[in-house]
Amino acid sequence: MPDSNLAAGRLSELDSFLIELNAASAAAIEPLFRADHGLEDKGGAKGFDPVTAADKGAEAAIRQLISQRYPEHGVIGEEYGEDRPDAEFVWVLDPVDGTRAFIAGLPLWCTLIGLRHQGKPVLGSIGQPYLGELYIGHAGGSRLMSRGGSRPLKVRPCPKLTDAIIATTDPEGCFDGPELGAWTQVRAAAKLARLGCDAYAYAMVAAGTMDMVIEAGLKSWDIESAIPLIAGAGGVVTDWRGAPVGQHGGQIVIAGDRACLDEALVALRRSAK
Repeated sequence: MPDSNLAAGRLSELDSFLIELNAASAAAIEPLFRADHGLEDKGGAKGFDPVTAADKGAEAAIRQLISQRYPEHGVIGEEYGEDRPDAEFVWVLDPVDGTRAFIAGLPLWCTLIGLRHQGKPVLGSIGQPYLGELYIGHAGGSRLMSRGGSRPLKVRPCPKLTDAIIATTDPEGCFDGPELGAWTQVRAAAKLARLGCDAYAYAMVAAGTMDMVIEAGLKSWDIESAIPLIAGAGGVVTDWRGAPVGQHGGQIVIAGDRACLDEALVALRRSAK
């Protein structure tokens, strides 16, 4: 159910505003996709870490709308940091999750927008405007809004890991040695694994086309939008020990079926931090 401390009417109001935020973000991003996106490398000696004018422009547009409509709300964003992170309501933003996909011209990048209420993630969206898709929801229910209309989101049953379609972004780049070993063990048991989907894979778990996403080293803006969205579709988000995830990142598993998750955790727990 939705957060008991947040009235249904207020949640509906904020849900509508979240749709507006996605529209503003899309308007800033889409003209730069497969175009001159102003690529910069912010990684330095740590290695290639791309950022584009789309990342910066979209977050700026989202922040401007929030400050106009709800000036008392806080914001945490990947590009421009924290503003009132201890406010009652805090928006958590990743304007272009999957910047590498974005600069490669692949439509797997997403805009992630989550909302905390009293420190708890209560509302979230995963938007892919190039495909015309907005996955949005809270613990009381999630839906896909697309050019064809709107439909409820529901994870699919998959109690056995051997039947599961799983994903991670980049096992070689995102996992340390023990984590890579755990992923390799889970992948060997699963039916099919896909790489490089970033947060779009989260949406596919909510939509019932994939069963599990395993990631490590995530920041809060990488995962918070997915927590209420996945819950509303009947799935679960945990750390590698199987514990619930709040307002932090780290080692994360998104799963549609708890029984399948429990099988994967046998391997993942050995490398849990």
